[in-house]
Amino acid sequence: MSEDETARTAVRTYVPTYQKQRWSEEAEELDMSRSEFVRTMVQAGRRSFDLDESPDSDGAGGANESIADGPAGAELADRVLAILHARDEPQTWDDLVAAVTNDVEDRLDEALGTLQEEGELRYSGRDGGYVPTGDR
Repeated sequence: MSEDETARTAVRTYVPTYQKQRWSEEAEELDMSRSEFVRTMVQAGRRSFDLDESPDSDGAGGANESIADGPAGAELADRVLAILHARDEPQTWDDLVAAVTNDVEDRLDEALGTLQEEGELRYSGRDGGYVPTGDR
């Protein structure tokens, strides 16, 4: 790679204060800077959430197999080990579930906001939840 390709550059994003605080806490738990934590989580997310369009797909982008099977399962196992090594005490099932799924709610909230802004869905109190607005 050329020097231009490996040079560092700043990336700016805006997140709610609680999200920044959570990232800072988790980075500290893993003995990382916040920048390194965000960079690592983005790369991990890109590897873990590629859409599967194969015949084994469930039609919603996920594979019809256990999360423990294949590369995604290996990545999850590696992530669990990293969490256990980074923390100085035993972790309960609930601690580990929270550690590996902590950002799902935030990503869902962001996706719902984006879809609402794009007019793809709306929240309907009458229907008791989100409903699509288009034909998609």
